[in-house]
Amino acid sequence: MAGGRATGGRHSAYDSGRRSAAPGGGQGNGGRRHLIFLSLAALGIVFGDIGTSPLYALRVCFGPDYAVETTPQNVLGALSLIFWALVLIISVKYLVFILRADNNGEGGILALMALARPAQAGSARRRGMILVTLGLFGAALLYGDGIITPAISVLSAVEGLEVTHLHLTPFVIPITVVLLVGLFLLQRRGTTGVGVLFGPVMLIWFITLALLGIRGMWLEPAILAAVNPYHALRFFVDNRVHGFLMLGAVFLAVTGGEALYADMGHFGRGPIRFTWFSLVLPSLLLNYFGQGALLIRDPSAERNPFFLLAPGWAALPLVCLATVATIIASQAVISGSFSLTRQAVQLGFSPRLLIRHTSSEEIGQIYVPAVNWALMLATIALVLGFRSSANLAAAYGVAVTTTMVITTLLFYVVAHEQWGWRQWIAGPTAAGFLVVDLSFFGANIIKVEHGGWFPLLVAALVYTIMATWKRGRSILARRLLEESLPMELFLEDLKRRPPLRVPGTAVFMTGSPEGVPPALLHNLKHNQVLHERVALLTVVTEEIPHVTPKQRLTLTDLGCGIYRLVARYGFMETPNIPKLLAAAQARGLQFEMMKTTFFLGRETLVPTGRPGMAAWREHLFAFMSRNAQRATTYFDIPVNRVVEMGAQIEL
Repeated sequence: MAGGRATGGRHSAYDSGRRSAAPGGGQGNGGRRHLIFLSLAALGIVFGDIGTSPLYALRVCFGPDYAVETTPQNVLGALSLIFWALVLIISVKYLVFILRADNNGEGGILALMALARPAQAGSARRRGMILVTLGLFGAALLYGDGIITPAISVLSAVEGLEVTHLHLTPFVIPITVVLLVGLFLLQRRGTTGVGVLFGPVMLIWFITLALLGIRGMWLEPAILAAVNPYHALRFFVDNRVHGFLMLGAVFLAVTGGEALYADMGHFGRGPIRFTWFSLVLPSLLLNYFGQGALLIRDPSAERNPFFLLAPGWAALPLVCLATVATIIASQAVISGSFSLTRQAVQLGFSPRLLIRHTSSEEIGQIYVPAVNWALMLATIALVLGFRSSANLAAAYGVAVTTTMVITTLLFYVVAHEQWGWRQWIAGPTAAGFLVVDLSFFGANIIKVEHGGWFPLLVAALVYTIMATWKRGRSILARRLLEESLPMELFLEDLKRRPPLRVPGTAVFMTGSPEGVPPALLHNLKHNQVLHERVALLTVVTEEIPHVTPKQRLTLTDLGCGIYRLVARYGFMETPNIPKLLAAAQARGLQFEMMKTTFFLGRETLVPTGRPGMAAWREHLFAFMSRNAQRATTYFDIPVNRVVEMGAQIEL
């Protein structure tokens, strides 16, 4: 998402290809072809967001909100700031440093949080919780960002009609709403069919950006002087407070930078770096400089320098191409929200939600209906409420700058503690990034009352939900453990007073790999029978993206026909119990699905106000628990083989 993608999990269409490549994949014709293929794919998924920023970034810089005159010197200053922002934030910070912080090949803020927070104990646990809080809030900000990105991108493209066909101005908002509704309605079908077109379309888009920029620069070559940072410094001296505040608009040029890190797991560092330096960065700079050249020659073009840069005959086709490009960028953002939600569920920060796979071959192609409809309603509300991309720009930067600050802080922890960088190296490096990040953050946070409140409100709500669910599950697990029976005592009692054993296998799902599941005790108490084979199954999500097949399953024979199974998954994986049990047969534990019964506990939570969580959070947790997706659906368990054992638990 502009500035921050989920967590390294959107389209996985190219995972297998990337991971099968040799480390030195750039060598040889096959390696070069593979690099070009992945680079083209990355164009449609990684760079769509930052690639559509020229539609509005420079226009907002010289809009009425910042009271900066469109003089040649101010244009040079603004372009110099954009140039150095792209170089320092994207090229240096993300491409050189942040992309090194991969969690088993995956990137993104939740992957970075997990990497920065290894197993904590003692006094280090408190610091670990601070890192979790930072990571969670950064992830929560991405939902607000995911709402704003489709709204501002599509709206800014359709606003080109105000330049080409003035009589269509009243229809800009309705057309935008129709396009957004269609975009969200198509999510259930996935992007497998049209996804292959994303890369070629974005290739045409970036080539168009470059050609438009060259056309503008040809008429005013002096614009190249903006590369000199002197013009950026002079801009601040001349404009002072207004110059500093305009950093909020300059920052729009780098929104989408977090996507480069979030999608590293799908394409690898090489293709992302190659695509950025060989095509994306040059195209963006040429276009920005071309717009600047136009503003120097004709200051009145500030109303929409991007579309006015095109010759008259190309204006309408450019509106159509820009609309398609922004829809592709929005598609990537929406998919990123789906992936972020799946990772939050896997890591225990969200209730189970219905997650549908839209492709039988590409595991990253998922659809989360609840998130999709929430994003659609919020996005349309933003368009109707703000009514222009210039107004939406005030809400855009707050979420992205905050996420980037959090990324820098987590990067410092990883560099110092995981990579072993000395403090005199890690500290100044992170501090340098923070100076830039905080400058943009300061310029954006001032816009809270003008729209910046929206992503912060969304982030606060999402963070509250995530933190409450995580805390509630921890309290619930503790309450269940208090009422559970130690396994040793249970086995001794079975030997002393063996119950009636019935044919077949019983699988008891339990959240803890210790003790006796309450559902097992309830079944034995009320039905007074026990299956001849009993499997106690616990699914554990590790703080790594993927778990190797050898580490997937641990099987322990406890005696008396009782087995404990611990299944481990990465936060990028979705558990599938039937497949897991099929793998357990290789370990000697036979399962015949039609003779296997799954016992699941279904707790009715009763808020009591006991120490541990505020009363309102207890009610919120109980509400989420009641409305969470059923475990049978989430774990893909045959519903006709399930028995649920109810229990009332006081929080």
